Amino acid sequence: MPGLASDVILKIVTLFLVAMGVLAMFGKLKLPKPGQFRKASGRKCPHCGRYKIGKGACPCGGNK
Repeated sequence: MPGLASDVILKIVTLFLVAMGVLAMFGKLKLPKPGQFRKASGRKCPHCGRYKIGKGACPCGGNK
């Protein structure tokens, strides 16, 4: 006797939910990004100690 339509739909829904669960587990993985642990101490202003963004001078005026 061939499978009923409701059995096939139930299998499709079950496989879909399992696939979504597996994708959710991979989405929660915390993988380190390249360059994440790079030291930022070289980008501090020697005068005030704030982090410098970009190549311009520090807003405090101490590093011109």
